Amino acid sequence: MVNRNWLQAWQSIDWTLLILCIGLTVYAGLVIRSSQLTLEYTDWWQHWLTGAIGVAIALVIARWRYEILVQWTWIIYVITNLSLIAVMVLGTTALGAQRWITIGGFNIQPSEFAKLGVIITLATMLEGQTAANLPTVLKSLAVAAVPWGLVFLQPDLGTSLVFGAITLGMLYWANANPGWLLLLVSPMISAILFSLVLPVWFIWVVGMTVIGWLTIPGRWFGAIAALTVNLVSGRLGEVLWDLLKPYQKDRIVLFLDPSRDPLGGGYHLIQSRIAIGSGELWGRGWGQGTQTQGGFIPEQHTDFIFSAVGEEWGFIGAIAVLVVFWLICLRLVIIAQTAKDNFGSLLAVGVLSMLVFQVIVNVSMTIGLAPVTGIPLPWMSYGRSALLTNFLAVGLVESVNNHRQRLKF
Repeated sequence: MVNRNWLQAWQSIDWTLLILCIGLTVYAGLVIRSSQLTLEYTDWWQHWLTGAIGVAIALVIARWRYEILVQWTWIIYVITNLSLIAVMVLGTTALGAQRWITIGGFNIQPSEFAKLGVIITLATMLEGQTAANLPTVLKSLAVAAVPWGLVFLQPDLGTSLVFGAITLGMLYWANANPGWLLLLVSPMISAILFSLVLPVWFIWVVGMTVIGWLTIPGRWFGAIAALTVNLVSGRLGEVLWDLLKPYQKDRIVLFLDPSRDPLGGGYHLIQSRIAIGSGELWGRGWGQGTQTQGGFIPEQHTDFIFSAVGEEWGFIGAIAVLVVFWLICLRLVIIAQTAKDNFGSLLAVGVLSMLVFQVIVNVSMTIGLAPVTGIPLPWMSYGRSALLTNFLAVGLVESVNNHRQRLKF
């Protein structure tokens, strides 16, 4: 009887979602192993071990009632920011950034766990009030801006963009005006267009002015504010450009033309595209990729893991991975729609926003459609902190699904 009751604690979780995530983790271990056949690394089984720990934690979290997090929200928020400050003071520097804290011989990346901290905080703020009014939107942006700024200063541009995607996705789900969300990202787009295509930038500024007129209360104020911000963003973009680290500038510039420095900053992009293209339809086979086995793509087992999938498993294998991600996102949407309250629904949407943005940017990066940003592919890229964060996120969503109300006849 005890065992039966113990098992009933998981009877309502979404097993499809969990199995899909486990399947990606197991498959990733094979891909990581293939990318390191010529090396004496053991990252593949460490990936599986971390994944097993993550699954166990996710199952434990799924048993707990997620509503308890509301009482701990601001404590979680403070701990999140303190951990990011600790990185700046005590962190380990690698690859041009200070992102890790070494504890007991393990490198922990607090910015990964901070994503969940932001999701929980925003879900608490938005559960009882709609984002259809500007004060709520501004308060949410102010709360998200603190961890975002701390991550940006590490500097970790890629992860800071994930924070932005999470915030925008959750505000949209909380009924924020889509025009406001577009205005929020308009300065960044305006700064980019100002430096690349001036006529398009002019059209963009006019369009944002019209949206400001139509969506912001006080039409003249909205129009003038949108116009001013986008006009200033061109010059501000040059100032922010000077604040970027040299390797960050190379990633952006060489994304447009990696052949300008084929042996330097453009090397990753060129080799990744060669690897994916050489896989053709069915791939070269596990352990048979020339680019992968030849070590032509540095750190392929982390951010560029998708290039190994494309080379050794081909177009079919790559599409299969993307289909699995699509199914995971579909399950998250269903859970968000069927949650018993706004808090649970917002938690699911926050996790969905985080995953969708990371998958799109990472895959686009490996095929040359986006600059190299250092964003890992969920459950696929090797990285203990990122993998544990993904399973923690799944545990939260499973708790939402496990404790939703059901009709009993």
